[in-house]
Amino acid sequence: MMKTITWKIHLKSGPDEVFQLLATSGGRTKFWSEKATEKDGVIHFLFPNGHTYDGQILKNIGNKEFHLDYFNSLVKFQLERAEDGGTNLTLINENVSESDFSEVHAGWISVLMNLKAVADFQCDLRNHDPKRTWDQGYVDN
Repeated sequence: MMKTITWKIHLKSGPDEVFQLLATSGGRTKFWSEKATEKDGVIHFLFPNGHTYDGQILKNIGNKEFHLDYFNSLVKFQLERAEDGGTNLTLINENVSESDFSEVHAGWISVLMNLKAVADFQCDLRNHDPKRTWDQGYVDN
């Protein structure tokens, strides 16, 4: 059975700043993966534990939506300008296998909280240590 994960987060940064973090190689490496080079609409992710994934960008609507194939699931980032000028971001991850659901569900919290730290406070919470990754139980991977 496939499941869907939905998380929401409010950022004090505006949608233009948040979108740049999601939609650019430099932005993604600030909060998400060690490397995230993009070529021909495909993002080559490299993670601290050495895992890689090539994710196809499926939708890119400036400052509003960014969708991609991510570990054989569909990830949608939806951005709305909040009444305070910040961003209400909704992450939807569709087609997550039931066996991966718990880990992926928790993993998105780690990614989204680091996105907030980078966007709103210019602080990367990750340890960047290949010996201290999610695989060893570290949340600051």
